[in-house]
Order: sequence, then structure tokens, then C-alpha cells
Amino acid sequence: MLDTALKTQLQAYLQNLRHPIRLIASLDQSEHSADMRELLNEIASLSDKVSVDESGNDARKPSFVIAKDGETQGVCFAAIPLGHEFTSLVLALLWTGGHPPKVEPEVIAQIKAMDQAMKLEVYMSLSCHNCPDVVQAATLMAVFNPKIQTTIIDGGLNQAEVDARQVMAVPMVYLNDHVLGSGRMSLEEILGKLDTSTPAREAAKLNEKDPFDVLIVGGGPAGAAAAVYAARKGIRVGVAAERFGGQVNDTMGIENYISVLETDGPTFASALEAQVRHYDVDIMNLQRAEQIIPASQPGGLVEVRMANGGSLKSRSVIVCTGARWRNVNVPGEEQYKNKGVAYCPHCDGPLFKGKRVAVIGGGNSGVEAAIDLAGVVAHVSLLEFADSLKADAVLVSKLKSLSNVSIHVNAQTAEITGDGQKVNGLRYTDRVSQASQHLELEGVFVQIGLVPNTEFLKGTLELSKHGEIVVDAKGHTNLSGVFAAGDVTTVPFKQIVIAAGEGAKAALSAFDYLIRTPAPQDASQAEGFPQLETT
Repeated sequence: MLDTALKTQLQAYLQNLRHPIRLIASLDQSEHSADMRELLNEIASLSDKVSVDESGNDARKPSFVIAKDGETQGVCFAAIPLGHEFTSLVLALLWTGGHPPKVEPEVIAQIKAMDQAMKLEVYMSLSCHNCPDVVQAATLMAVFNPKIQTTIIDGGLNQAEVDARQVMAVPMVYLNDHVLGSGRMSLEEILGKLDTSTPAREAAKLNEKDPFDVLIVGGGPAGAAAAVYAARKGIRVGVAAERFGGQVNDTMGIENYISVLETDGPTFASALEAQVRHYDVDIMNLQRAEQIIPASQPGGLVEVRMANGGSLKSRSVIVCTGARWRNVNVPGEEQYKNKGVAYCPHCDGPLFKGKRVAVIGGGNSGVEAAIDLAGVVAHVSLLEFADSLKADAVLVSKLKSLSNVSIHVNAQTAEITGDGQKVNGLRYTDRVSQASQHLELEGVFVQIGLVPNTEFLKGTLELSKHGEIVVDAKGHTNLSGVFAAGDVTTVPFKQIVIAAGEGAKAALSAFDYLIRTPAPQDASQAEGFPQLETT
């Protein structure tokens, strides 16, 4: 199962085991069970601290539990965790064997303090780049709290179960047989859903923080670049991000960032965070801004109120909240989200193996999605509103060469239909003939561009007719001390490299503002102000 390079790598990792572990397998006579047996025996051959026990009696076959020696409970994999999940397997082995995770001590303490019995089931696919974060978070919780039982389930390996539960998007997390959440989630996000005391505790932490010189709202490429450039000025910098990395986390391939020949979104996002953490930057993750309150006088403190009730203050603020996938906004879309309506072909495509799907959108993202899906599903119907596809010519040529793809231009999506439980079709109008057409299919992937995350700014900052923050050439908004950068602004061409450059520019503009705008002389206004060194 493992090639020589992976064996060598895994053998080196397994040297970090501090105590013996057992791989307790539940197998049958299937080909998948044979593959799992081979994998487990290969792992055991690489360390004298790992043994295989085939006495498991789990109803899911094949599956295996990673347990401490002498115990029977641990993380259960109803999967052969290779592909994107190989790292998850390695970490599960190491953590169970006593190797400490790279997680803040207070997070581990929070996990250990949870005293309710919980059954977590995580549905994933081996091709899903969003799944490992969720798998690893659920794994960690099971390792450090015996009251939490975690099972990782490969949807492709357990198709009957996936169909019965109508799991049509991954990662999907069930808590005690009820859906807890879907999509990419960090450990902190999952803990926030499980531990109801988290929001109040986090709000209190925010309220206790001293004012910043520069507070960046958003942690995508623009926010990360702004943080690095501001921190290098030696001033007090904070980043409040709903999800560090932003939409980059949901991007599969990145091949146009200068000096980086090829990478994937999660890797790139992790590198962004690592560089920001290299500097003395206060990163506050899982923080969603709800309101910006302008300074009461020039040079005063701008306040940013968060969804959890907390509040942060700063002499300057840079808004980098980015954008999200645009909804098609037709009947059936909201009803059938995660029940056939999906937005990530890389993550959810394997769940539609052998089925018929549609892709809405004829730009680069839509055409790329159709090409990817064509290798997995039975048939792809691509719908484009305009009279021709807008994607790059090389992509269009590739798409047209595929025998299981049909292209519909001048197609206005009217409705996503279903049987009340899941998608069964899509209705569109031919904009030339005005005829209504219905496609019978099991999945719809929406790929029609982005919408800026600026709802919380309406009535505060000047927005364009498209909802983007209006900025000048230096990133200034209409409010003194408030700047903006990246996909959330009116700057054209939404690209990672452009967002990063705009973030750097906004940070330099904010610093220029700080050195040219004195703090209020009124003692009541100046109290708590950070002292900016300018000499």
C-alpha cells in the first residue's frame, strides 16, 4: 500500500511514539478489508511499538481503531486513510502513542474539561482538501477525552451509509446522530459548537486587550500581508479573522503566485499564518466583525465590535474581509444545500461518482470544475448565462474534448428541483427561445463568482453598487483611520497576488496615517493609547 518514500517517512515519525499502541481491525472477506490489512501490517512492521489485532467487531467493515496498548477505545477509521488523509493517520498514531500535539495548552485543557459523552462521526473523502482539518480536530478530541468517541468515515468506502444518511457534501460532522456542521472547520470552530461557554469566554478576552496601533479585520492574503508589513514597523498589530487564510483555504491549485511554482490552498494559508506568527502579531482567530464604530475625533480610537459580544479598539483599522462564493439565488438552492447543491467540486465530487451533475457558471472556475468532475461522474452539464463561455481558451478546448460533458449557453437557471430530501434535477430557461428545459441529475455545483463580505459595513463605509468597499490608490476609505484591501474592495482583478500587494500598501498607508495624526490630547480620549515610537 505504501511506497518506499512513504514507508521511510512514516518510520521516522513512528520513532516519536512514547508508548505502545494497537491497531484493532474489524475486517471481512472484501477486497477493501484485504487492502486495510495490508496497510496496518505495513505500519506495524515499521515500529516495535505498533501491533495489529484483528479481533475487532465494529459493524463497519473494514475499519480499525487506534488504541493505547491494553485499551480498546480510541479513534476509529472506517477508511483506508491515504491521499489527503495520510497526515491525519500519522497524527492519530503519534497522538495516541503519547507524542504531544502542536496545540495551545488551554485548548487541550478545554477538550479535557468537557464532561458530556459525545459520539462524533466525520464523513470525508480522500480527495477532499478541506477534510483533514476536521478529521484531525475530531481525532484530537477523542485522544484527549475518553468521553468523546470519534469515527472517521470514508464516503466512497461506505457508499450505502452515505446514501442512507444522504450525505452529499464533505466534510460532514454528526454529533450523537445529528448534523453538527459541514464544510471546513478548525478545531476551535468545532469546540465552539460543542462548548457553549466559548463565545462569552472569548468576548471577555477581547474586551481585556489594550488598543492596537493597527487592527486588521480578516486573515486572507491581504490581511496577512498587511500584518507582516505593519509588524515590521515595530508597532502593536492585531489580526481578527473569522478564518485565517480566508477563501484560499477552499482553493485547490495555486499556480500563479510569483516565486511559488505550484501549491494548494490549505498549504498556502498555513504558510501565510506561519509568517504572520513569526512577528509579534496578536492573532485572534474565529472572530467575525459585526460593526465598525468610527473614532469620535481625529486620531482617536476606532472600535470593532465582534459577533460574540467582544470589542477591540485601535488607532487604525484595515478591513480585509474578502469575498465568498456567490449563490445563484433560485428556488431549491437553499433547501438542497449539502443535499445535492455543492460549491467545492474537489471536496464533494467523489460523492457523485457515476451520477449526473450540473455546473452553473462558464468562467474559469466553472469550466475547471466541469473538467474535474468529468473524470468522476457519469455526465456533466455546464450552464452559462451568456452566449459563450468566459473561461480561458485552453480550458474551453479541454472541456469540449470530453465526451461526457454537454454545454448549454444562454441558459438562465430557474430552479433546482428535488424530492424533498435531495436534488433530482435543474430547470433552466433558454434565453433565445424562452423554452423551459429540465435536466435530470443528482448534483448541482455552483461556480458563478464572488460576493464581498461587507454586510456589516453598510451605513458605515462607502460601498460600490456591487457592495465592495470604495478605496483610493492608497487604500483609504471614506473614514479617517480606516483602510481596506483585497477582494473586499473596488480594486479590480480578484487575485491572490493582487490582494497581498494591496494589503502591504494598506499597511504602509496606515503607518503613514499614524505618524502624521497625533493622538487626542484629552486625557479621557488618550487613556490606554499605544505609544507609537517615531524616533
